[in-house]
Amino acid sequence: FILLLFPCQFFCISSSLTASPPIISFGGSLSDTGNLLHHLHNNCSIAHSPYGITFFHHPTGRHSDGRLIIDFLAEAIGLPFLPPYLAGPAQHNFQQGVNFAIGGGTMAETSFYKENGFPLPNNTFSLHDQLNWLCEAKLGNSLFIVGAIGGNDYHIAMLKGSSDYEIETLLVPVMIQAISSAIKDLIKYGARTLVVPGNYPVGCLSASLTYFPREGDYDQKTGCLNWLNELTEFYNQRLHIELQDIQHQHPHVTIFFVDYYGIIMEILRSPKKYGFKDKPLVACCGGGGPYNYNADVLCGEGARACDDPTSSVFWDGVHLTETANKIIATDLLQVLHVSPSINQQLPHIVKIYDQAQHVSMTV
Repeated sequence: FILLLFPCQFFCISSSLTASPPIISFGGSLSDTGNLLHHLHNNCSIAHSPYGITFFHHPTGRHSDGRLIIDFLAEAIGLPFLPPYLAGPAQHNFQQGVNFAIGGGTMAETSFYKENGFPLPNNTFSLHDQLNWLCEAKLGNSLFIVGAIGGNDYHIAMLKGSSDYEIETLLVPVMIQAISSAIKDLIKYGARTLVVPGNYPVGCLSASLTYFPREGDYDQKTGCLNWLNELTEFYNQRLHIELQDIQHQHPHVTIFFVDYYGIIMEILRSPKKYGFKDKPLVACCGGGGPYNYNADVLCGEGARACDDPTSSVFWDGVHLTETANKIIATDLLQVLHVSPSINQQLPHIVKIYDQAQHVSMTV
C-alpha cells in the first residue's frame, strides 16, 4: 500500500483550536447525527433506548451507543457536534458545520433502483438528494466529509438476489459515477479539502452473516464472508482510482482517501489488541439470528444491549460502537494534523496526489 507523505497542506490546526474550519458532512447511517430521526418524526427504532446509552444517555438519532466518527472529528477541532440538516433552519450554522448524512442513504439515485427493479426501501435519500440540500449553504473554507456511503447500495442489490458479477458490472460503476459527480460538484461550488472514506467490510457485518451466508466461503482468521468483502475491495479499488483521476484534474484541491475497510479488518484480526472481546463479529445489541450473531439490523425499543458496549466492535447488525468509531477517528485525526501524534505513519489513510509531481514512500 502507498502512503504519500508531504508537507502539511491542510489546516494544520493549532493547539488553541482558534481557526477551526466548518465541517460539511454527507453519507449514510455511519455519519447520521439525527437526519433520519427528524425525517421520520421519531417514528423509528433509533428513537428508542438502548441507542445512545454510552455517551449521550438517550437516543439522538445516531445509529450507535454513543459518538460517531464525525463527532470525534468535530470535538477534536473545537466544533460543536454537527447539527442534522433536517432539524430545521434554526439549527443550521454553516460557520461551524452541518450534517447532511442520513440513515439509509445511497450513492446511486433512487431512479436507478426503480428503473432496474430493485426493492427500494421507503425513506431513501441518495447522495444527489443530499447535495440538493446544500444549495443554501455558504461553503467557505470548509472540510467536506463525503461518506461513508455505499453499504446500503450493496444491501439493496443483495436483497434483489443480484450476483457478484451484476454488482461489479452494473451497480459499482453507477456508485462510482455518483460519488465522482458529487465530489466534482463540491469542487465547483468551492470545496478545497475533502475526506472520502471507502466502504467498510460488508462481509463482516452481523446482519450480512445472518441474512447472506454462503457455505464454506468464510475467512478462516476473522469469520467474515469472503465474497462480500471481495465485492467491497473491488469497489474501494475503483473509488481510489477515481479519486486519483479527480485529483489530477484539480491539483489545487486536497483529497484524502480513508480506508475504513483496512482499519476495521485490522481490528477484527486482532481484537484483543484494541480491547475487544474474542468474538468481535457478535453485535452488542440485537434480537439474535440463526447464526447467533445478534444480527437484527437495528435494535431499539425493547432490545437488550450487552453489558459492556466498549468490548464490542459492532453495536447492532450494521453499525459500529462508539469505541470502534473512536479508533477509526483517531487514525483520521492523526493524518489531518489535528491530534498530537501527527508523525505516525498510517497506511489506511492516503493523501491523493499526482504521483508524477510528488515523491511517495512505500509502507
